[in-house]
Amino acid sequence: MQASFEHKGFTIWFTGLSGAGKSTVSSILEKRLRGLGARVELLDGDEVRTNLSKGLGFSKEDRDTNIRRIGYVCRLLSRNGVIAIAAAISPYRKTRDFVRSGIENFIEVYALCPLEKLMERDVKGLYKKALAGEIKEFTGVSDPYEEPLQPEVVIETDRETPEQSADKVWARLEELGLLSLNGRPALSHR
Repeated sequence: MQASFEHKGFTIWFTGLSGAGKSTVSSILEKRLRGLGARVELLDGDEVRTNLSKGLGFSKEDRDTNIRRIGYVCRLLSRNGVIAIAAAISPYRKTRDFVRSGIENFIEVYALCPLEKLMERDVKGLYKKALAGEIKEFTGVSDPYEEPLQPEVVIETDRETPEQSADKVWARLEELGLLSLNGRPALSHR
């Protein structure tokens, strides 16, 4: 008898500062889910800004518009049985809560990493530029980031490997009954 992987439509919403590991961990989850035959789409903040939100700047209004657009796409996907994974800084709590209110199965994942560690990593050199004043309205430096108050999952990317963080998210999805293999939790996810 062939294993049957089942899932509901839902949204996994990664939030956190730039460089915190949102894209890395969400990509791992996407690959694991696809490997089991899941219907899944990843909406990465950088890609969305290039395609869906081209022309938007980084003012609060533009950031809110960007997040609402991502949320709208996630809502459409989720209600049609697709797993939507969003990986976007989404700095403002009110806007994240607005998106959450429109999606039935919404799982917020907070990619927590101390600012000092992010500045140390600074893969794209953005923190260096922001601190030098070359980038205005940079989240966590010259623009606020409002931490989630009650995320379903907190991944500590300065203490966990990306795979460990993905495992934490996966375990929570199983606890919530959103993933199953032959009617049971989908424990063999690698």
